[in-house]
Amino acid sequence: MIEIIEHSFASPEILILLICVVVLLCCSGFISGSETALFSLSPSDLDKVKERAKERHSGAEAVLDLVGNSEYTLATILMLNNMVNILITLLSTRIIDRTMEFSSAAAEFAFVSVFVTFLLLLFGEVLPKVFASHYAMNFAMFGAPILRVLRKVTHPLAVVLVRSGSKVGELSESTRDNLSLDELSEAIDITQTRNDEERQMLSGVVNFADTEVESIMCPRVDIVALEESVGFDVVKRTFISSGFSRIPIYRSSLDEVCGVLYVKDVFSHMDEADDFNWMGLVRSAHFVAEHKKIAELLEEFRTKRVHMAIVVDEYGSTLGLVSLEDILEEVVGEISDESDIDEAQCYEKVADGVWIFDAKTHIGDMAKIIDVDEEIFDRVKGNAETIAGMMLEYKRRFLRKGDTLKVGDVKLTVTEAQARKVNRIKIERDELTTAH
Repeated sequence: MIEIIEHSFASPEILILLICVVVLLCCSGFISGSETALFSLSPSDLDKVKERAKERHSGAEAVLDLVGNSEYTLATILMLNNMVNILITLLSTRIIDRTMEFSSAAAEFAFVSVFVTFLLLLFGEVLPKVFASHYAMNFAMFGAPILRVLRKVTHPLAVVLVRSGSKVGELSESTRDNLSLDELSEAIDITQTRNDEERQMLSGVVNFADTEVESIMCPRVDIVALEESVGFDVVKRTFISSGFSRIPIYRSSLDEVCGVLYVKDVFSHMDEADDFNWMGLVRSAHFVAEHKKIAELLEEFRTKRVHMAIVVDEYGSTLGLVSLEDILEEVVGEISDESDIDEAQCYEKVADGVWIFDAKTHIGDMAKIIDVDEEIFDRVKGNAETIAGMMLEYKRRFLRKGDTLKVGDVKLTVTEAQARKVNRIKIERDELTTAH
């Protein structure tokens, strides 16, 4: 129950408190309306304000100043609004205590909460903001000079608020950046993607920043290169047979790469004789360290406008070659063009359950062709990506003809090898061979 105390509203104290509350509500409405007006100005409104500022209009100049320092303006508005609202709450509670009696403390608390909240929302927020949004430019130019004076008064506190907010923002940014690649990889693993290609692309994006050039380069033994002393006919035949658009040029060995020859430069001289001085067409080569991150290399390719780099070790010896296509394939998967070897050319089926594979065939491609789960090779392949690499990881020595490896019902046998290089590997599936 609520009971009004007789003659309480006629006391000077209550009248003064009521007047203070009304004034503070007007202040709260003015501050809220100014915030809405300032931060809802459209680009066309700001253009009009700038025109008025050229005429030395004080309100327009104040608007441009407040909008140009929006962080400090917003800090001032928030401080003033909170202080005014707290004062309104305290004074309203005092008035209610002196003019009304309640049956219980809970009833008094409920009434004060509802009544004061209604006053603040209606007269301190809703009505002023609705009005300010309809007359944004006029309201802003009217209130800006007053708000600018208040900002100067509260400037020390505003500085503390803005700098504290900046520190919190930096800490939150740091927290977001500290999310590890392992956590992202786990998130991808537990996410239900539409297909394997989508999952592979997401994994490629996550691992992109941490992948080194060494893991994606074309190895030295597979580089197609030309010595600077060969004739122009050899140059033309090499471009035609390899299908590459860029070929490294070296002096005495691949450790002395002196440039790169582009097919588009050769194309305009196809009618020249064998003694043509083609070295004048060679462009400078771009060199990169083996442990460089491919994200950094991609940025180098972009800024220097090159598409290929020679990978060297700490002693300057050539280890391999990396191209823009190699980097992109880390994210989107294998990119095939007309010069790539077709998948069918990397193996030959000689009988049921028996295949002869090129030793450089990717383990995943081989598993798909012989119809087995690639995961069965996980315990033996280590970091290897090719069939030959997997056998090298397991044997821990150079492979020789006749070397074998048995994984489940799959048997791998080296059928063709040179001193330090494996060319062909026979793969047999016991399940298929014994079934026939």
